[in-house]
Amino acid sequence: MHLIVVLSFLASAFVDAGAALTLHSRAGSAATVYTGCKDPKTVAVTFDDGPYQWTKTISDIFTNAGGHCTFFMIGLTDYGRMTVASGDCIYDSPQVASVKYVYSKGHQIGSHTWSHPDLTTLSASQIRLEISKVDDALQNIIGAKPTCFRPPYGYYNDLVRSVAGETGKHIIIWDFDSGDSTGSSATASEKAYDNQIAKHVNNFLALNHETEGHTDCVSVNQVMPYAVNALKKAGYKMITVAECIGVTPYYNVGTPGNRTAAWHC
Repeated sequence: MHLIVVLSFLASAFVDAGAALTLHSRAGSAATVYTGCKDPKTVAVTFDDGPYQWTKTISDIFTNAGGHCTFFMIGLTDYGRMTVASGDCIYDSPQVASVKYVYSKGHQIGSHTWSHPDLTTLSASQIRLEISKVDDALQNIIGAKPTCFRPPYGYYNDLVRSVAGETGKHIIIWDFDSGDSTGSSATASEKAYDNQIAKHVNNFLALNHETEGHTDCVSVNQVMPYAVNALKKAGYKMITVAECIGVTPYYNVGTPGNRTAAWHC
């Protein structure tokens, strides 16, 4: 793997191809940062900000294509609200069902924090809480805690790495962005995938979002089927992030919990 040196507030590193890029620990417990995959002809397609109404649909697209994907989930899916509405919480019944569904299909679930803050503006205790609340929710829902963690916006610093490392996390960035969170049209997102494939890159780690306004009707129903078909035709194997970087996807694996009064946001 290539070794890269990253400044404290670097959000991400982008590469054309090659083995998984990592930022190795400078402090004993600091989390390793990954920006790409390690094996040839593989792609790890990821989706941030769920569970959402399209989670099962995305899952089925990849399952039906014989592949897997990874969902980086948050506790509050509409994190811009001042109050939590029905459907905004990972503990709501439809969200719980979606989380259990994708887990049962072999897709990977990672953490994307509880409320999607810029972690570089928070204290260690605040960062720890953002991570632990998602860990606890997933432990309750699927009976396991995720090892893979994506900081919101891709922003991290040494403190974020240190706290993430304490909780057994690997920090996952990306080396390809579909553009769905910055206003790309369906055609533009499809073209982005076409251009990436045309580069004949050895492998890549793709960023997508579940909850963007245009993603609701575009990325799920048009871009994702298009992208998955194009990736298959190009000979890429669609794998989870854990497979992409060569780590175990979960720890503290056990039995899911039963719903209690504590299952709320």
